[in-house]
Amino acid sequence: MKNLTEGKPLKLILQFALPLFIGQLFQLFYSLVDTRIVGETLGESALAAVGATSTLSDLFMSLLIGILNGFGIVIATYFGAKNETNMKKAIAGTILFGTGMAIIISILSLCFLEPLLQFLNVSMDLLPNARAYIRVILAGLVIATLYNICASILRAIGDSFTPLLFLILSAVLNIFLDYTFILNFRMGVAGAAYATLLSQAVSAVLCFLYMWKKYPNLHLCHDDFHIAREVCRRMFTTASSMAFMSAFVQFGTFALQTSINTFGTNIIVAHTAARKASSIFMMPWSALGTTLATFCGQNLGAGKYSRIKTGLRDTTLITWGWSLLVILAANTIAPQIIQTITATTEAEIIETATLYLRVDTAFYFVPSVICLFRNAMQGFGDSKTPVFSSALELVTKVLAAFLLAPVIGYWGIIVCEPIAWIIMVIPLVLNTLRNPIFKKNDII
Repeated sequence: MKNLTEGKPLKLILQFALPLFIGQLFQLFYSLVDTRIVGETLGESALAAVGATSTLSDLFMSLLIGILNGFGIVIATYFGAKNETNMKKAIAGTILFGTGMAIIISILSLCFLEPLLQFLNVSMDLLPNARAYIRVILAGLVIATLYNICASILRAIGDSFTPLLFLILSAVLNIFLDYTFILNFRMGVAGAAYATLLSQAVSAVLCFLYMWKKYPNLHLCHDDFHIAREVCRRMFTTASSMAFMSAFVQFGTFALQTSINTFGTNIIVAHTAARKASSIFMMPWSALGTTLATFCGQNLGAGKYSRIKTGLRDTTLITWGWSLLVILAANTIAPQIIQTITATTEAEIIETATLYLRVDTAFYFVPSVICLFRNAMQGFGDSKTPVFSSALELVTKVLAAFLLAPVIGYWGIIVCEPIAWIIMVIPLVLNTLRNPIFKKNDII
């Protein structure tokens, strides 16, 4: 367990965020390995099929992770306040509600899979592979959720290192299983999906076993599952806000994908590769943002408000420095990055993906602020502004998908995100700066 309410804020934040960053890197490694191996062994048509449906799995997984992150903030707040009774009830609620939501979403998404694929405009030549891949991923949502439940609980009590270890193990196993299922068992794109789920299952089981042995004070009894109304209220208030925030972001991406899937295989592959690269570029913001949610939650519970402001200021400066490095990379080695991700030599794919990266990274100072501020706001109790900001992003992306893209083609997709970022950052900055938390004196 790590207490984030004592010591230098920036040092604590970086120590906590580094394992998160490495963990997210390995988590993305799952996806990159699938992309590389599928493209290398099954061809660009199979890769396009996976890319055409990736937003669907991302949508549901982001929704579940948003819920779990919200629960984690409540656990962190009780941990910071040294309220062990309610902390254990919040942990019990996280296990119950998180697993239940995963099962419900998995069943509903499978029941409505065909209409969802039609809405995504998946072409007939890609449909068999797309269906084979996404059906396995959606059926296994509960497996991915179990790992994230464990990781959310551990992060809330200040342990961001343990989930990293099991992710590394899982990533290595995923590589082995990818080649085994695709090449040896000849399972096609479904093999990549099975490899991901099996490696995640191993990670989840080992993580839970470790947590049970390492942290006996987290052992739950029957009474812990009788969750007090106030604990439930706080959990669902925070979780619904985080879930809506994540869902709005992914719904917007989902809407864009419906347009992208009409542009042909090369554009689909190019966009898939560019988004993978973008995910790598944005990882430090994501790690720092997740850290800020826990950091702010613990310090809010401890009544140490000045530390929240200091932590937010210092992390903003760090993400701006990283953004400068990303802009440099996008304008120098972007083609090599795209080739590494896709294993393609198709000029149109490389040029299109490179164009996307060079335009969008020029605005990265804005989304870095968005990522930090909306996570910090969740941590210090403002659950409305991040949702409103994310709703603005959704509206902008939907308009781009149905108005801009039909007129100016893929350029409509490229310019959409910078426009959305500029619009959605305004309420985040304004409401953060005038939040009452920054005007309160610390509780001594």
